[in-house]
Amino acid sequence: YLFELKEDDDDACRKAQQTGAFYLFHSLAPLLQPSGHQYLVPWLNLLELERLLGKFGQDAQRIEDSVLIGCSEQHEAWFALDLGLNSSSSTYASLPKSELETELKGSFVELRKALFQLNPVDSSLLFTAQSLLRWHDDHQFCSRSGQPTKKNMAGSKRVCSSNKIIYYPQMAPVVITLVSDGTRCLLARQHSFPKGLYSALAGFCDIGESVEDAVQREVAEEVGLELERLEYSASQHWPFPNSSLMIACHATVKPGQTEIQVNLRELEAAAWFSYAEVAAALKRKGTYIQQQNQSFPFLLPPKLAIAHQLIKEWVEKHACSLPN
Repeated sequence: YLFELKEDDDDACRKAQQTGAFYLFHSLAPLLQPSGHQYLVPWLNLLELERLLGKFGQDAQRIEDSVLIGCSEQHEAWFALDLGLNSSSSTYASLPKSELETELKGSFVELRKALFQLNPVDSSLLFTAQSLLRWHDDHQFCSRSGQPTKKNMAGSKRVCSSNKIIYYPQMAPVVITLVSDGTRCLLARQHSFPKGLYSALAGFCDIGESVEDAVQREVAEEVGLELERLEYSASQHWPFPNSSLMIACHATVKPGQTEIQVNLRELEAAAWFSYAEVAAALKRKGTYIQQQNQSFPFLLPPKLAIAHQLIKEWVEKHACSLPN
């Protein structure tokens, strides 16, 4: 069904909008509504969106700037529309953020700041939406001719108006690796991380590299360690800094080679952590914001991040090997 919507520019996609849900953004920040320590993600139907646009002096044609981001098992299509971007392919101006927030009874919150207060389903949907909206905003012109490109109805591609070259959204492959020496795991932090947060090592794949090559190189570059064994775990789409495919792996260092040499151009700090330390960190209660306000020695990534899954897998596997 999604394939049909992506390829049938007019009929199927336009029909899906009649019964679909629209998630709103402003300058790539999603519309959210606070609820306790969490955020709810509101959406509008087509009629509600048309009324909203009308109140701000814009007609329903602006809805064609939306992008398809998925659908339910019942074939209810989901779309995302950014009311704050000024696209060269759109004749519509940015709508005022504060007035929209008042009208919609919510706030446009930077997605990275909202990460720790979203549930996994909502976060995945918003990750897809923000990545697609950003890609379209960044690819308004053909890299060959310099002429404007135009998106199809679903937003699954852009076509050059001059030479008909087709551009498709892309993701950059990133390896993220939890290194272990058998009894400890290695965690690191960058300068940009929130206070106290430690995570697994990560880096972009270079042109020509395999996943294995990229993992070996990144670990050697960042902490000066050589790996003996590598095991694939899982993958995850991640919208920061643009749109990445996170390829998660477990790795073991060579015996007796555990001395860390931190590359301070890449990392702020890196250290070995025991099973007991990491297991205790995983068991902590409360949201990340609540934990950050307490005096814990270090914090782990949120549950929706694949780094958290890697750390949890390592703890569970280590626990199974402990004597009863």
